[in-house]
Amino acid sequence: MKLEEILQQRSGNQCELCKAPNPANVYEVPPQTGKYEENCMLICDTCLSQIEKKAEPDSNHWRLLSETMWSEVPGIQVLSWRMLNRFRNESWAMDSLDMMYLDDDKLAWAKTSGDHENDTNVELHRDANGHVLQNGDTVVLVKSLDVKGSTLNAKMGTVVKNIRVVEENKEQIEGKVEGQLIVILTKYVRKQNDK
Repeated sequence: MKLEEILQQRSGNQCELCKAPNPANVYEVPPQTGKYEENCMLICDTCLSQIEKKAEPDSNHWRLLSETMWSEVPGIQVLSWRMLNRFRNESWAMDSLDMMYLDDDKLAWAKTSGDHENDTNVELHRDANGHVLQNGDTVVLVKSLDVKGSTLNAKMGTVVKNIRVVEENKEQIEGKVEGQLIVILTKYVRKQNDK
């Protein structure tokens, strides 16, 4: 039987963290050397994006951790501990952490992420108005920009479609203007509303 089939059977085809139906992702709790039942779980897109800090943390989404933390699956225990620590400033998460027990090996595994030392702040790409930017979005320039190393001048109001966020720098995106791929600072763009 394949790992995904085993996980679907174990989870009842629900996210193993928040109980959302039809989870689409097999998540391997890092760090690991291979995918096994003990260190993998099925999770939904919402859980995945927040675990990987690609979306704003929503504490209401994670309230079911007070139930799922009791799982017998080591990976689920470890990830529950990590996510509870991200919300440790909230009483419900602190209460759950006070009740939770991990043996020394699992606790060492859980601490490798550093979540117990960091807060829940997630640095996301944001436009001039504070809206979150993601790959594939369409933006409008709010200022005319001279493109370094070229004679191109990107005029204010220029629409840039299908942007790509620069993972290493939360203040930069890439997009094509007049057929040329350029790097644009997020403070000079406004996300275009989908209509």
